[in-house]
Amino acid sequence: MSALSFQGLNVWFGEGRDRVDAVKDASFEVAPGESFGLVGESGSGKSTIMRALTGLAPHWSGHMSVNDRPVGRRRDRTFYKTVQMVFQDPYASLHPRLSVDQVLSEVLWLHGFGDIEPRIERLLDDVGLGPSFRFRYPHQLSGGQRQRVAIARALAPEPSILLLDEPTSALDVSVQAEILNLLADLRTEHNLTFLMVSHDLAVVAHMCERIAVMQAGEIVEVLGVEEMRAMKPQHPYTLSLLEASLGYRRESA
Repeated sequence: MSALSFQGLNVWFGEGRDRVDAVKDASFEVAPGESFGLVGESGSGKSTIMRALTGLAPHWSGHMSVNDRPVGRRRDRTFYKTVQMVFQDPYASLHPRLSVDQVLSEVLWLHGFGDIEPRIERLLDDVGLGPSFRFRYPHQLSGGQRQRVAIARALAPEPSILLLDEPTSALDVSVQAEILNLLADLRTEHNLTFLMVSHDLAVVAHMCERIAVMQAGEIVEVLGVEEMRAMKPQHPYTLSLLEASLGYRRESA
């Protein structure tokens, strides 16, 4: 069984002469409980794969499945109860006129949960925010606190799979480690599967067991994090990314 499966996935924007092929014949699988990373330069198609899965990029072909259940053109409540996404910019993803209480209450109500008040308190506790944050608005929170609220919102339907789209890139460096450690703890506590997009190889090495490297919409290599740390990729593009992340270029032997 695979938590996520992508086989021959193509995603494009526009039609005819205006068509842009953002993802080309991408294939990989994510096991239940695994943390899997997608890395590559900006515009390589990483986030587009997530958007196709969630229905935000409607033009696609190929096969996608969640827990071995095929993903069709329409996604039902079961899909969104299973798969949730944490976006890059927590301020943009939270409604500025809704308090934390309203944000979480709305999600819980939409997914048919009762006993909403204790669930909100538990969600805030899970992400390291106390009850004093419950009636605050996004503009009253720091970037890290807003991202914690966004994570709590994603956890509210009790999903088994979280899609993490550059979840720390909009945060101060001092806060990034806190959020990554929080995500790692939540993965263990809730037995979550992660699909994480990042351009930061250090983040991926900290969070993931395996990574897929994307270049110009194509997956050029899937490798384990230990191979990445040992600087032993198979594809020259992966090696160039690793060397760039270290801040130097190794001389040829």
